[in-house]
Amino acid sequence: MALIVSVNIGVPRSNPWKDSGVTGIDKRPIDGPVTVTAPGPKGTGAVGLAGDRVYDIRNHGGDDQAVYAYAREDLDRWAAELGRELPDGVFGENLTTSGADVNAALIGERWRVGDRLVLEVSCPRIPCGTFQGWMREQGWIKRLLTSRSGCPQAVHIGRTPTRPSTGCAHASRARGPRPGRYGGHRLEGSHSGRVQAP
Repeated sequence: MALIVSVNIGVPRSNPWKDSGVTGIDKRPIDGPVTVTAPGPKGTGAVGLAGDRVYDIRNHGGDDQAVYAYAREDLDRWAAELGRELPDGVFGENLTTSGADVNAALIGERWRVGDRLVLEVSCPRIPCGTFQGWMREQGWIKRLLTSRSGCPQAVHIGRTPTRPSTGCAHASRARGPRPGRYGGHRLEGSHSGRVQAP
């Protein structure tokens, strides 16, 4: 069963890796539900999760990059390869998933999250200089793209052109020693995507 392990919102911090001055890549799990909406066109800093935003408004945000999903299984593979813990949200993802084959996502696939939210895959993530600086790994982008682990697909989510609406995403942590032992909304259907009424 595919689950949302955590919903992650960015904490603004200084960005020495780009001219934007500030970055929202430092995503951290939150407790409770968060409203998900189609943010509108790129260029405003708006994204799909209430309380989150981007600061490199030329390259991030907007309807086609409203929410970013990444698989916990891929974070675990990278943690083993890098020899360090990688908490939910560390790759800048808004949704950390479990049991969803994010790497097999196809543009246009849809995920149902809870009763009111449908997300649609809009594009893969393209790693940027801020991500490389944030990870503090020499040659990180090249390593990510050429690793034997493969470049785990990061799925951006945008609005559905037919019926945009709002919904909530929520993950509740169960007590347990390992990040993969959380419960939350079940993902049904395809992968992630644009915000749409069910």
